[in-house]
Amino acid sequence: MATTETIPAATPPPAADPVPAPTSARQRRVIQDKPARVDRWFDRVTLASGLFVLVLLVLVGFFLLQRSRRAIGGIGIIDFLTTEGWRTDVSPPEIGVLGLLTGTVIVAMIAIVIAVPLGTVSALFITEYASIQSRKYLTALVDLLAAIPSLIFGLWGFLALSGQLSSLAEWIGTHFGWIPIFEISKDANLTNSMFIAGVVVALMVVPIIASVAREVFAQTPPGEKEAALALGSTRWGMIRSVVLPYGKGGIIGGSMLGLGRALGETIAVSLLLPQVPALVYRILENGGSTVSGFIVLRAGADPFTTSGLMAAGLVLFVVTLVTNSLASVVVARSRSGAGVDL
Repeated sequence: MATTETIPAATPPPAADPVPAPTSARQRRVIQDKPARVDRWFDRVTLASGLFVLVLLVLVGFFLLQRSRRAIGGIGIIDFLTTEGWRTDVSPPEIGVLGLLTGTVIVAMIAIVIAVPLGTVSALFITEYASIQSRKYLTALVDLLAAIPSLIFGLWGFLALSGQLSSLAEWIGTHFGWIPIFEISKDANLTNSMFIAGVVVALMVVPIIASVAREVFAQTPPGEKEAALALGSTRWGMIRSVVLPYGKGGIIGGSMLGLGRALGETIAVSLLLPQVPALVYRILENGGSTVSGFIVLRAGADPFTTSGLMAAGLVLFVVTLVTNSLASVVVARSRSGAGVDL
């Protein structure tokens, strides 16, 4: 009897993995930023440095405020800000910062009006016109001028420039005397004037403005400069349309840095001005005073005078702080200063 073999049934193949349906949008991969230890230490050091500067600034203001309480309390803040003279030999004393602050601002404005064009032109020449080999020597020369002590400039202005600038002041008064600030009286003494002091301070400020502006001009995108030249622009047209708009923040930043130097200059103005607190409207004639120069000449006086000098220093401190704060806002809004602080 024949036997029938049973054939096992074939097992079905395993089912394939289902193919995921295509999504309408790709999922974004999350990148986790894990800074290295060096980066973390760098962040901590820079944060501590910034906080230290802020604390130091607050301590300086608090120190000046504490030391000036006696004078401000005895005179009154309004009278102190609006009084022109400085007399401690009368009772009650008559001291004020109006004459000192006016002279400080006038000298600083004269310096900035002269120094900003010179510094900007010097920076443009170094970055755009000078050869590559001479550029490094000119850069080193500008940096060297910025390192000269103010005492040297003061002595140079007092012994050498004062007589030369007196002739220039006489010429300006003769041809532009119809302008009130350039008016000179007959047989007026034209030495030790705010004009001479402003010119000397301008020579001290020019290297600072030139250094800051040069660094910003050198960072102008070369593609934009080449595009302007390729479209047929002249070198000056390229500078006017590309370099100067890009470097506006550097020009303003350097100018404000130079203004801070001019407002606080001490030794040079103490040698060049008679330091008599008064409102002087003729900048070419002898006269004028500044806050810092007056302080250095009256240092070591009686306690009340010292307190008044501290109050004058506090006013200058506030003026400089407000000026730099306004400059920081302007620089931050410019193209070359976007994302940075002054």
